[in-house]
Amino acid sequence: MSVPKAELHVHIEGAATPALVQRIAARNGLRIPDGVIGDDGRFAWRDFLDFLDTYDGATSVIRTGEDYRDIVYEYLVSCAAEGAIYVELTASADHAAGVGLSDEEHLAALAQGIDDARAQTGIEARIVMSCVRHFGPDKAREVARRTVAPPHPYVTGFGMGGDEAGFPPGDFADAFAIAREAGLGLTVHAGEWGGPDSVRGGLALGVSRIGHGVRAIEDPALVRELAERGTVLEVCPTSNVVLGLYPSYAEHPLPALRAAGVAVTLGSDDPPYWDASIGREYRVAAEQFGFSDEELREITRTALRAAFVEEDVRRRLLDLV
Repeated sequence: MSVPKAELHVHIEGAATPALVQRIAARNGLRIPDGVIGDDGRFAWRDFLDFLDTYDGATSVIRTGEDYRDIVYEYLVSCAAEGAIYVELTASADHAAGVGLSDEEHLAALAQGIDDARAQTGIEARIVMSCVRHFGPDKAREVARRTVAPPHPYVTGFGMGGDEAGFPPGDFADAFAIAREAGLGLTVHAGEWGGPDSVRGGLALGVSRIGHGVRAIEDPALVRELAERGTVLEVCPTSNVVLGLYPSYAEHPLPALRAAGVAVTLGSDDPPYWDASIGREYRVAAEQFGFSDEELREITRTALRAAFVEEDVRRRLLDLV
């Protein structure tokens, strides 16, 4: 497919392939926990909770700046091979700090991966630093403060992931205010495992984008509000279907949301866990949802217009589409 592609929703640690995880583990002298990688060389998991355990086991071997550089570089090069021109990578300050990396080491490694991939392929990328809901509001404020002081030119957005249940977005307003005042773009995971109220709570944080957001379809008034606001949904169809949020692509609400005027983009989320890629998500949109090449180009334009990137870079990328 020759349509230029852009991705706004992929987690850095979740982008490491099984082969790369094995190489990283060997380099760091670590053993990958049993059951993480199956005999077929793929990540092995049975259901959502087991996926989380597999994810934690795989990411437990990621320890150094070199590891992060390699994940970013290899992922971006693979995206460029599928026609992607821009990717926003969701980074976890908490994971990096948890393995003993300073923020400076972490960001330098991510930036090196971006620079090396750009030098080889021309692909552009930026970073959304994310806090974790279930670590609580105090930790989120700390991550926000660390994200903005000192600022990094490639860290252009701030977001929040983690368990939607029991952690209302309003409790995290202070963290998002810190990021907003520093000029960062704002996004939040909502409307995946939580319903429409989760999306409404996310909107109250002042975000321009919602990670996932597909459960908004259950509330027609909310769908209208998203369309009127111009809020952009970072939709990850394969992730939603494989994890069981929807039984099949035929029942996925992306086409209905788009038909209702909601701005949508495509993302792969944690791609190697479900044999996904940004190229495959575009193919899913074409083959399962019936989108034309021009409709797919418009999805790319939507992503680039919503991207947390400098205006001159945005214009250059839009010219490519």
